[in-house]
Amino acid sequence: MGVLVFIIPIVFFTILGVVAVGLFGWLLPMAGASSSAWVAWMGASWFVALVKALYIILGFAMPMASVLTWMERRQSALIQDRVGPNRAFIPILGRNVRAFGLMHFVADALKMLFKEDFVPAKANRALFSLAPVLAIAPVFIVFAIVPFGGTVCAGQLTSVVTREQLAACAADGVRMQVAHLDVGMLFYFAIASIAVYGSTLAGWASYNKWSLLGGLRASSQMMSYEVTMGLAILGAFLVYGSLEPMAIVEAQGSSPLHWGIVTQPIGFILFFTASIAESKRTPFDIPEGEPEVIGYFVEYSGLRFGMFFLAEFIEIVFISAIVTTVFLGGWQLPGLSASGLFDWQLPHWVVLTIGFTTFAFKTFFLCWLQLMIRWTLPRMRPDQLMSLGWKKLLPVSIVNVIVTAFAVLWFGGK
Repeated sequence: MGVLVFIIPIVFFTILGVVAVGLFGWLLPMAGASSSAWVAWMGASWFVALVKALYIILGFAMPMASVLTWMERRQSALIQDRVGPNRAFIPILGRNVRAFGLMHFVADALKMLFKEDFVPAKANRALFSLAPVLAIAPVFIVFAIVPFGGTVCAGQLTSVVTREQLAACAADGVRMQVAHLDVGMLFYFAIASIAVYGSTLAGWASYNKWSLLGGLRASSQMMSYEVTMGLAILGAFLVYGSLEPMAIVEAQGSSPLHWGIVTQPIGFILFFTASIAESKRTPFDIPEGEPEVIGYFVEYSGLRFGMFFLAEFIEIVFISAIVTTVFLGGWQLPGLSASGLFDWQLPHWVVLTIGFTTFAFKTFFLCWLQLMIRWTLPRMRPDQLMSLGWKKLLPVSIVNVIVTAFAVLWFGGK
């Protein structure tokens, strides 16, 4: 049964990659023509960006987050030798089909939609309703900078594309990235920091002193580890000379020796650790430890609670996507080039599919790793958590930036 944890998402994302590239292959040749206003409208940059945004959110992040809710139950059961999810089912021809517990994330969605939406009598209704939006919206927005594949050359999907041809169509081609921003990673930190307001407002607006304390714990933790995250990733900026995620991926290339995990191993550990703390998951889940600590969303129910719940799992996917982009070469695969894989020349759409599947597999692997950490390490005490962030991770990240700067200066001069 444990093999299904890997097989189902891999098959799903492989099929998803083929469908996505096929969709782009159908739309982009139409966009290249100008025979009618409709085709021109289809080729508008904002429409292409909308297609990519809907795809990365509805076709990638949301399905993976849903699968993660099932994986977390299955994985915890396998690690702790428990039965696992086996209650939700669909009656088909007189049989209760449980599908290895896959019906549970469907049951979660139904419960969140139809459960009573309770608001405390003395709560600030406006801020109480705004807090879940501030928690989940930044996670969706920052997906805009994540490059999930290479550049698509319209009209050449069925032919072999050389490196020179790919460079020539870079200006007119479509990047598999919603927003190409020169300050992409700064945009990430600017938008992601808004989620702090969601946690704080959720605790304050509930008119509950215990949820208020949970919101204060969450905001102090998130702000503390954001400092380490920024400094940890600064080393990669110095090495690759860019803040733009697509440029960082292209600078790493297909050789693993040039990937960020090799050139910045300390930065990788620091950023990954601080990111898990930022998402408030075990062993850093003090703000929302349910058995013994009252969390900041204790007064939330129904769909509002579902937004907090879903935001956590989407953040797992986003963290994995960012770590994949900066430290694991993004969609790059050893031996993969613009024209094919190793000595095999392949059509452009096949190369794009391989690249996207590689990105999806790396992202999924890091999601699995976060779940392994979740069910392996015990929860830290508040003093241990803050001490780790300010007294250990932050000094190490500062030293890493200084050493990296000297190394870049020294070897750059050579």
